[in-house]
Amino acid sequence: MDWKVFLMTFGVVFLAELGDKTQLTALALTSGNPQASWAVFLGSALALCSTSALAVVGGSFLSRFVPERYIYLASGVFFLLMGAVILWRLDWRHLF
Repeated sequence: MDWKVFLMTFGVVFLAELGDKTQLTALALTSGNPQASWAVFLGSALALCSTSALAVVGGSFLSRFVPERYIYLASGVFFLLMGAVILWRLDWRHLF
């Protein structure tokens, strides 16, 4: 195992997930029913593992056919478009 890649991946995903919708959803589900803490933890952990597995399998499959540069470019364009859509749909009257 490449520990450098492992630790880098852990750090990036950990920081990206802090305060994310997934974490806030788990917090809300647990605060509404403290007895369900373990069920919420296991359910959210399984969901994160499943989506990560899909991303890894999809990325491995895609990398066989598409050069890495184009994957990075498409990812960047996608994030910029999503940001533009979010800003476009934002109700600016409530901000100022």
